[in-house]
Amino acid sequence: MPSPIRAAIVGATGYTSLELLRWLLRHPQVKVTAISSRKPEQPISTIFPEMLGRIDLPIEPFDPKSIAQKADMAFLCVPHATAMAYAPELLSAGLRVIDLSADYRLKDALLYEKWYKQPHTDKTNLSHAVYGLPDLFAAQIASATLIANPGCYTTCAILPLAPLVKAGLIDTRDIIVNAASGISGAGRTPTPQHHFPERNEAFEAYAIGTHRHAPEIAEGIKLGSGHEVNITFVPHLVPMDRGILSTIYTRPMGRQDVDVARQVWRTAYGSSPFIRIRTAEVPSTKYVINTNYLDMAVYQYEDRWIIISALDNMVKGAAGQAIENLNIAAGLPQDMGLR
Repeated sequence: MPSPIRAAIVGATGYTSLELLRWLLRHPQVKVTAISSRKPEQPISTIFPEMLGRIDLPIEPFDPKSIAQKADMAFLCVPHATAMAYAPELLSAGLRVIDLSADYRLKDALLYEKWYKQPHTDKTNLSHAVYGLPDLFAAQIASATLIANPGCYTTCAILPLAPLVKAGLIDTRDIIVNAASGISGAGRTPTPQHHFPERNEAFEAYAIGTHRHAPEIAEGIKLGSGHEVNITFVPHLVPMDRGILSTIYTRPMGRQDVDVARQVWRTAYGSSPFIRIRTAEVPSTKYVINTNYLDMAVYQYEDRWIIISALDNMVKGAAGQAIENLNIAAGLPQDMGLR
């Protein structure tokens, strides 16, 4: 049995880091050896009581050299802008980095600065970061030292759309993505608008025309298909803990049966362990919660194809996909530790 991969979690007190811990503690070839945060030094179980007796590591201040002595791979679970300050130090210390922020997802620094309203301070590493969508870019991920883990909304949109765009099956000028997410997608930091009385019994759209995943969806589809697309993206919040359901409106090129789309998906994702193409049941968050699966289906509605996709935003949309990236980068089976 080979030695386990030593993993560090940097920024270890949010929902994503908790989800990473849950899955990594069950991974047969990974050992969590370092936990870092800006929080005062204390056992991680004081932040997440469910970890009591499961992992006893203390939270430590961020020290790249110390982390490099204890770990081979670092997961960055820090806010945007912080990641691009930390990643260069971790890479220089010899670690491979999987960044779960948005700092390395958009390849165009000017596009990042437009949507995130701040300068990108690490253009050197941005130029060689690999977009970590395992079902499309496994070959590049395998040799990458810096992997940009995709966003949750983006994963739910890019994976159904990229193969259809690549095959020339849908009109790239007219794609509408309506997506609804559970509240955990907003993060663990309390805010007035996410207070329970505000969110309970409330279903609403938000960030219309300004959500930062919009350019990432368009860029990810272009990376996966080679074609520019015009995306209208409207996100919504649903009063549930987790899960994303996307309803995607497209126009097929010519008179094509939806079976053509399903066959393109089967060809593209035949070896993908976590993509399920549904034909009987309509995808639902209930079928994917607490799993790393993404379910997708396509339906004919007059002159449109309606695509429905669903995933758990904390797993396939964040921590689970990050572990897929670790597995591929380490030469392990893509689904190890995620079944």
